[in-house]
Amino acid sequence: MDLFKDRIAIVTGGGSGIGRGISQELASRGARVVVADINVAGAKETVSAIKAGGGSAKAVRLDVRVPDEVRSVVESTAAAFGRLDYMFNNAGIGLSGNFEDLKLNHWKQIVDVNLWGVIHGCMYAYKVMLKQGSGHIVNTASLAGLVPSSGAPYPTTKFGVVGLTLSLRIEAALHGIKASVVCPGFIKTPIFDTSVDISNTLTEEEKKEFLAKFKMAGPEECARAVMKGIEKNRAVIPVTSLAWTVWRLNRMFPEFILKITIKQTKKFFDKLAKKKG
Repeated sequence: MDLFKDRIAIVTGGGSGIGRGISQELASRGARVVVADINVAGAKETVSAIKAGGGSAKAVRLDVRVPDEVRSVVESTAAAFGRLDYMFNNAGIGLSGNFEDLKLNHWKQIVDVNLWGVIHGCMYAYKVMLKQGSGHIVNTASLAGLVPSSGAPYPTTKFGVVGLTLSLRIEAALHGIKASVVCPGFIKTPIFDTSVDISNTLTEEEKKEFLAKFKMAGPEECARAVMKGIEKNRAVIPVTSLAWTVWRLNRMFPEFILKITIKQTKKFFDKLAKKKG
């Protein structure tokens, strides 16, 4: 059975990166996609690309931090098409910093988007899906939501998204609804350019040098992996071989992985301090 043809999907953060990749992949498989993003120009670019390829899509402005806006997009989509088959809660931002440098407003900024934004999407989509007795909620977390890492704000929100999704999956299964969490490793997206480092740990050049060490997948490759995970109804969908490997190792040897992470983080900061004199 074709899981995507003529299905109705909302993708938040669909104006760029993974969200754009997911939107285009869904459309290429015959889904009707509502591309939602606070960046309307980006959403429209995604829609233009989809329509140029013969797909069906609509762009809407959405600030996932505002519950009434999320409710409006979900309810209007369900009313227009008669149902909602997929809700991709993908919108997110990057923010990190040494714990001692963080202020409460920094925490609020990232939690409002990365966690509350997902909660809002889940709540309103779930209500629609309960009435129809079907649907699939797909939340984007990160490898940083499966394995501990430094820079606490981002992993905190992503661990929250993983926990939310897996808990929801248990209840949703009783009503014919599915829930999955996507946990990508390093993907080539604008988040690396827009992410805020409160502690100014690395210069732009140093950040590029650091990221160059990793083999990154493109948003299109990520989107195909997501679709495959949805087809198999996976609870957790790691993306990239690195994400799969590290996740599995952490499940088997959590204390060992934590010790290695601490060691590597210390080595990184020691090298940085020595370099900066």
